[in-house]
Amino acid sequence: MRPSQRLFELLEGGTELNIVCHNNPDPDCLASALALGRIAVAAGIDDPHIFYNGDISHQQNRAFVNLLDIELMDFDIDVIRDRPSTSLLAFVDHSTPGANNSVPNGTSLDIVIDHHPSNDIDAEFVDHREHIGAAATILTEYLRDLDIEFDAALATALLFAIRRETLNFLRGATSEEYDAAGYLHEFVDEGLLRRLSAPPVTGETLDAIATAIGNRVVKQSVLISNVGRTTERDALPQAADYLATLEGVETAIVFGIINDGIQISARSPDARIHAGNVLRKAFEDVGSCGGHHDVAGGEIPLGIFADYTSDDETLIAIVRSVVTARLVAELKIDEK
Repeated sequence: MRPSQRLFELLEGGTELNIVCHNNPDPDCLASALALGRIAVAAGIDDPHIFYNGDISHQQNRAFVNLLDIELMDFDIDVIRDRPSTSLLAFVDHSTPGANNSVPNGTSLDIVIDHHPSNDIDAEFVDHREHIGAAATILTEYLRDLDIEFDAALATALLFAIRRETLNFLRGATSEEYDAAGYLHEFVDEGLLRRLSAPPVTGETLDAIATAIGNRVVKQSVLISNVGRTTERDALPQAADYLATLEGVETAIVFGIINDGIQISARSPDARIHAGNVLRKAFEDVGSCGGHHDVAGGEIPLGIFADYTSDDETLIAIVRSVVTARLVAELKIDEK
């Protein structure tokens, strides 16, 4: 039995579906949640809910939610407490309770659909395909298999998510992404797709990227930079994407303080360096980091850093020194 059919049978036995996005969800996660909700409705579940925690801060993510009129709900722990057996809990674009989400460790899951590297995924239904470039590709396959009709908004959301997750088919794209895009193309609202692809950029985002450019340090083929403190979380991956194009740079890592945590974003087309493993090993004792070979990220609670000083400049200097030292050690960069 194909995964889509097994999923549909599981949904048919449910009375409620709560889909939990990862923290600060991106278009791949949001489009996948929309598609899973559409499948649930076809299976007889009324009004599936999509929950998230964190911020919708990237300009493309904000445009995605607003232009597609996605109804999101703040994550509420009561949703998963003492739920009946017919109330189904689903993860899309992530897979582990407590890792990049607010669901407590050990929580029982019913559905997991993901393409990120992960171990020991436990749920009644699991479709975990690390070789796939986007979770939205998997959900598009389900819609096709099940012959579920969908409108231009959902088709546009899925195609945009696939394009965004694969950097317009230049990063991690497989034949499945091209096949899904070809199928979706005839249903897409091209005007909406253009608006999603070119949203306005805030001045704060440009300031953070400019700071990262100014603070860059290149050691061998590795670029490490920081944005200090910012409210623009998604300026970090945008800065990393841009700095990775600098001549002579094979790996770019950008970090900064956002609220009460340190956010990190890495890009590495260098086949010798697995960005996800580098961040995970460098910070596994103090935070939650990981990702793909070429794209990775993570978060480290400020913890003792914040307790050490109330002076923000001193705090930024300490964070810059400690994070950089850990990265240099894990990357085995010769300081000489």
